[in-house]
Amino acid sequence: MLAVTIAALVAVVVGSTLLGAADLGVGRIIAEVWAQVTGGVSPLSETEAAILWQIRLPRVLLAGLVGAALAGSGAAFQGVFRNPLADPYLLGAAAGAGLGATIVVVAFPDAGAWAVNPIPIAAFLGALGGVALTWALGSSAGGGGTAILLLAGVAVASFLAAIQAFVQQLNTDTIKQVYTWMLGGLSTSGWREVLLTLPYIALAVVVLCLAARLLDVLSVGDEEASSLGLRPARVRMIVLLAASLATAAAVSVSGLIGFVGIVVPHVVRMLAGVSYRIVLPLSLLGGATFLVIADYVARTAFAPAEVPLGVITAFTGAPFFVLVLRRSREKLR
Repeated sequence: MLAVTIAALVAVVVGSTLLGAADLGVGRIIAEVWAQVTGGVSPLSETEAAILWQIRLPRVLLAGLVGAALAGSGAAFQGVFRNPLADPYLLGAAAGAGLGATIVVVAFPDAGAWAVNPIPIAAFLGALGGVALTWALGSSAGGGGTAILLLAGVAVASFLAAIQAFVQQLNTDTIKQVYTWMLGGLSTSGWREVLLTLPYIALAVVVLCLAARLLDVLSVGDEEASSLGLRPARVRMIVLLAASLATAAAVSVSGLIGFVGIVVPHVVRMLAGVSYRIVLPLSLLGGATFLVIADYVARTAFAPAEVPLGVITAFTGAPFFVLVLRRSREKLR
């Protein structure tokens, strides 16, 4: 399964790089890559080379990073909360990111023209702030147990969403820009976004993969895990922090892209089993593959217009979400 998933990801990345709204020609792109490797003459014009190396390839890789972060975080959240409907936005990351981005858009309407766009930074800090607020509220209310954290996440998300709606109501001229960001999408102007998110996502991925065996132990219950020498509260904290870091990094450059963290881990479980030593790495690879495909559809389906990436994932994820609900209901009977 691992080899098949890696092969699928490589094929999708190569295909999305070769094909796009701007027809550069598959043969000419291959010749361009060969020219870069061997130092030969490029068959592409300067503009075409910029499209390939500064727009298309960074965007494909960014889609892979974001998809891996969201799917891996979703699998980790489902393992910690032992809830198949848990997703990366459960602890207020989405609401915090939305509020951070809204404040910047309202305060600095021309921020997109700055040398360094502050919206991703504000969204990243807002997402981490939302998770931190949830954790603080949960810890003060009941020691940070999973049930308390779930309720705290709902409360914090509702509170931050209310603040965001209030800010938007006071600044109706920015609503379109805010909702465009919230619908999700990937826009790159070079490698800056990839380099911005890569360290955080890479660190979180390493931590989650190392914690996969511990999530398997937690699945049998806290008492059994404690008898085996684990500290369940500490393991949950480490996993949630890593998953929240990955989610915040992804949201900061992509906006709010839904369903990836639910759909991909469930598909992996149906195909490869329930052990997190399998689910986590395959979810990371599967999430990257899924979002690269979704982004390709978003940028080519109605070219030169572009469909918001969140709309594409919703079209795929909503029917699957209904299936998950039905399966969960059958298990509860």
